[in-house]
Amino acid sequence: MIKIICVGKIKEKYLEEGIKEYFKRIEGYQKIQILEVKEFNTPDIFKNMYNEGLQIKEKINKDDYIITLEINGKKIDSVQLAKKIEEIQTYHSPNISFIIGGSNGLADDIKKLSNFALSFSDMTFPHQLMRLILIEQIYRAFTIINNKEYHK
Repeated sequence: MIKIICVGKIKEKYLEEGIKEYFKRIEGYQKIQILEVKEFNTPDIFKNMYNEGLQIKEKINKDDYIITLEINGKKIDSVQLAKKIEEIQTYHSPNISFIIGGSNGLADDIKKLSNFALSFSDMTFPHQLMRLILIEQIYRAFTIINNKEYHK
């Protein structure tokens, strides 16, 4: 099973529609869940990340392989992501939790739980847009794993 644990709700309809489309496509290969936690927006950024982190921890199972999305994580291409997912599910755990932080990022204690820190770019993306980018890449990974035509 693939879980995407993310901070905040999707507000833009176009992002919501894109996420739903890739969600449906992935279900043909793998069970998937998107779990949202509340975003905190007080002046205390570290308290916000801490409170978001507490909620994130509640969504993680002890046998989950945790992949955090972090700007300082490892950059890999789509084929490498496919290989990574296949390797994790074969040798480590059938359950992978991808974690997307809020606008302030992830608390250090969540980063410490990570089995693999993944970066999509040195650029900063809105976390809502990142959810769409991630789910598309997960779908692409499963088409690569299953030798389907989508990947180019």
